[in-house]
Amino acid sequence: MRFPRRSGILLHPTSLPGPFGIGDLGQEAYRFVDFLAAAGQSYWQVLPLSPPGYGDSPYQALSAFAGNPLLISPQELAKAGYLVEADLAELPAFPAGYVDYAAVGRFKAGLLERAFQRFRAHAPAAQRESFVGFCREQAGWLDDFALFMALKEAHDLAPWYAWERNLAARDPALLAHWRAVLADKVEGQMWRQWLFFTQWLALKRYANARGVRIIGDIPIFVSGDSSDVWANPHLFHLDAELRPTVVSGVPPDYFSPTGQLWGHPLYRWDVVAADGYAWWIARFRMALAQADVVRIDHFRGFYNYWEVPAGEETAVRGRWVLGPGADLFRAVTQALGEVAIIAEDLGDFDAESRAGVDALRAEFGFPGMKVLQFAFGSGPANPFLPHNYRPDCVAYTGTHDNDTAVGWYERTSTEAERDHARRYLRCDGSDIAWDLIRAAWASVAQTAMTTAQDLLSLGHEARMNTPATCGAPNWCWRLLPGALDDRVAARLRELTYLYGRLPGA
Repeated sequence: MRFPRRSGILLHPTSLPGPFGIGDLGQEAYRFVDFLAAAGQSYWQVLPLSPPGYGDSPYQALSAFAGNPLLISPQELAKAGYLVEADLAELPAFPAGYVDYAAVGRFKAGLLERAFQRFRAHAPAAQRESFVGFCREQAGWLDDFALFMALKEAHDLAPWYAWERNLAARDPALLAHWRAVLADKVEGQMWRQWLFFTQWLALKRYANARGVRIIGDIPIFVSGDSSDVWANPHLFHLDAELRPTVVSGVPPDYFSPTGQLWGHPLYRWDVVAADGYAWWIARFRMALAQADVVRIDHFRGFYNYWEVPAGEETAVRGRWVLGPGADLFRAVTQALGEVAIIAEDLGDFDAESRAGVDALRAEFGFPGMKVLQFAFGSGPANPFLPHNYRPDCVAYTGTHDNDTAVGWYERTSTEAERDHARRYLRCDGSDIAWDLIRAAWASVAQTAMTTAQDLLSLGHEARMNTPATCGAPNWCWRLLPGALDDRVAARLRELTYLYGRLPGA
């Protein structure tokens, strides 16, 4: 698929401002869409919208299909009649620019339970029919996920592989017993998913109507403690005790000298292929229902992936294993038609792997990624320098895994990189974030992206995530109210016009 010459902003919805401790799908999300339209932007890249698990990371999600209930807007619940004014009258003293996940989780759990009870007691027939229809349409993943979440609560949030052996192994009689015992909790989990998708798809329609397309995200791997692995253990390399025998990671690279030990269970690709890639096709179908374009995190893993024996403390000891390659994407396109995908193809490659990944991208027309922060560590041949780009790429000033542009310049770059950047960009470094934005927007890349943090020239304190680390402050940063104002929109729109990225240009 050919991407038009456009641009956009990366911002996870949890980072939106608002009074409820975490960004959500309410008023501020609609305001952000309005900001994007005013600034002439065509894309909002949202990253995964999944319910986060370990470390509050959406890349360690409890489900590859479900939405994050913490994103449900209390204001929208009040509009729908599920909450009353008194429910929102006294809010905890949440920090304005930081997500306290534990506090938000407690607060929203109470709100959602009250809203659910009002729905059960008073919802009109049309809403009940909508809920029932959603449950029926999404039963392929929703039934297992809702029971999984209810069981986690009943087991003090312990991972599923720590439950009693027969329950972890999904004994049918035991599943039926627990489904009956936890029927109300299971229904409540389904209701939360109906709410999430109702609110998210309404926001997506609003964005699309204003010329803003959504870029979603598919992490290639899923968390070991997820409903996906619990419900489909045959698709993963697990032993007789249902524990992974090999796990995901990457070898030592520019992010970590010992590599990154992600720890996800790895797919049994022969089993996945024998089923016609049905689970993956369903996953792509869901992702493309939530978004217009999907970025695949760690795309190279479909060509080859780093397999680490379970129990290793680092990712140093591992081996490269061939993935499903083009077979998977042929099955996906046969089932779904042409799909709009961005391939995250970053990392250290040997020549064979680079050629294999590039050939896979080329066969299906998937653009790769270029990150400007990686451009200044070597000479003129550096592939991340804009003069070396081909049009079939997405140019980023930085991603959620990078420091902010200002943080990179002031803290995480070397003096040699800073000197090279100043010389290449013909600047003095005093406005480095916008210098990088200009370079990305001016490049031949079909798509140019920056982060909300870089629009505001924020420093290291606004970094969203540091690879190979876990927990706060990762995934905690939030915009302050009113930060993305008309002045910022006008400045970005001017660059977007100058470099031919305005819609209709």
